[in-house]
Amino acid sequence: MVTVAPYDTWAYALRLPHNPHAARVARMTVRSVLDSHGRLEILDPVELLTSELVTNTYRHTTGPASLRLTALDDGRVRVGVWDNHPRIPAPFGPPPRDSVPPVPTDADGGRGLRLVQEYANCWGGWPLGDGLLDRGAGKLLWFEVGG
Repeated sequence: MVTVAPYDTWAYALRLPHNPHAARVARMTVRSVLDSHGRLEILDPVELLTSELVTNTYRHTTGPASLRLTALDDGRVRVGVWDNHPRIPAPFGPPPRDSVPPVPTDADGGRGLRLVQEYANCWGGWPLGDGLLDRGAGKLLWFEVGG
């Protein structure tokens, strides 16, 4: 009889200022956390996708962001990024999810959310607040890798 040990679960949270260096700080945090928990096999996609989401918070919002890394008991790692803007971009909306259109090869940007579709096992997004009295609540975008 083979016994399978469940993965250790853990969670880390980090508040990021609206600053051009926030994506670098997020990448360094992801690298440190995954290395300390022996999860280097998923480092590249988690680091890349985290960097893309945090970069978008800097480019498309005016406030701070938050990053949360959570190890789930089935071996997946979930990354959530909160910001204060209410719009949920494709492909994070509710099913059926819009797909991100291809980006022209000569474009300087616009590939980050398409990378989520390519490298994450699953993803989603939630608006936070009711949109009337709680205008600053924003949204949470998340993705999972591994497992």
